[in-house]
Amino acid sequence: MGEPDEGYRTSLGASDATTITLLGEDLAEDVMGTVGFGELAYRLLTRRRPEPGQVRVFEAVLASLADHGFVPTSIAARLTLLSAPDALQGAVAAGILGGGSRFLGVTEDSGRFLADQLAAHDVASGPDGAAFADQEWDELARRIVSEERAARRLIPGLGHPTHTADPRVPRLLAIADEEGLRGPHLRLFEAIGRVHGEILGRTLPLNGAGVGGAALVDAGIPLPLLRGVALLARTAGVLGQLSEELEHPVARDIYLHVHENTRYVTPEG
Repeated sequence: MGEPDEGYRTSLGASDATTITLLGEDLAEDVMGTVGFGELAYRLLTRRRPEPGQVRVFEAVLASLADHGFVPTSIAARLTLLSAPDALQGAVAAGILGGGSRFLGVTEDSGRFLADQLAAHDVASGPDGAAFADQEWDELARRIVSEERAARRLIPGLGHPTHTADPRVPRLLAIADEEGLRGPHLRLFEAIGRVHGEILGRTLPLNGAGVGGAALVDAGIPLPLLRGVALLARTAGVLGQLSEELEHPVARDIYLHVHENTRYVTPEG
């Protein structure tokens, strides 16, 4: 396969013998010590300079997803470090590979679900879509919840295995509202939270991963990158778990507990 006529295109990073350029700026002079990591991550994802409110919402979502204690991703990271203490990168990888439909992936699933529903019901996904009154959002949410129930599909972002009221939800809504970014995805998500009980026959909490996905889309993050943002947040949390494991190890106790409580059974058939 021949080389492309105009080279390999990128608008991210480049370097020569004496300089490094990132997003069109001199890395050493214009970025280091000047641009915060949250803003830089946003710019890398979108290739555009965010508004301060977008950075605040983006960083709030990162904080909300960073660490949730001894969840499977954290345990996997700690056990991998126990097995391969010489390969920190393997432990980090183990901790983020589990970002799927039950943990972390809900951020992407919720954002996509809300975007798809807005498009399917011909609701503007830009600022105009946020101009609906609460009553209109509630009516749209009733139609959507009814359709999903009839199709026996779960609504991503609805329900939580621990919280009866997820404290991240009202806080992130408030931050988005303060920054003028309480857009159509968040408003539809809120409406689903208000009306689903009358259709499903029980009330479930909206969860932080779901509200995070809605907030990220309203803040301008592309849908295909939503799970990546969740993994970016959890990477920091996994590193924290590994730092704690090095000082106060528990992985060996977890391993031994399973080992010592294993019950062998004869294979069936």
